[in-house]
Amino acid sequence: MSLAEKLLEELRSSERVREEFLSFIAEGVARDRRARLVMLQGLLREVATKSDVESAKAELRNEIGGVRAEIDALRSEVREEIRRLDSRIDSLEARIGSLEQRVARLDGSINLFIKLFIAFNLPLLVSVIAALVALLIRAPH
Repeated sequence: MSLAEKLLEELRSSERVREEFLSFIAEGVARDRRARLVMLQGLLREVATKSDVESAKAELRNEIGGVRAEIDALRSEVREEIRRLDSRIDSLEARIGSLEQRVARLDGSINLFIKLFIAFNLPLLVSVIAALVALLIRAPH
């Protein structure tokens, strides 16, 4: 087993040794200017700068602007579709009105036909019934 592996094994197995080692490293880093500089540089790579934040804000604004434009376009399309549907509804209402008028005229024509049928056929029917009754009365029994 290598020395590094033995050190790792010792650090894993003993909390006291681990704390002493970390304390030793921390003191060394705190005293050594180059070590602090290396750590800060490493940390700064992970930290967002003001320009990073500004860049992210600009990207978000652009994205929001794009989304707003898409929403406006969709809103416009929906309004146009509503206008088109309103137009179709108006057209259908006009056709329904026309059909209602035609049905009303047909109803009137049928009523007239029935009245004429009754007017012309009722006297004929009464005459036929009267003739049949007369035949029944005259017929020898």
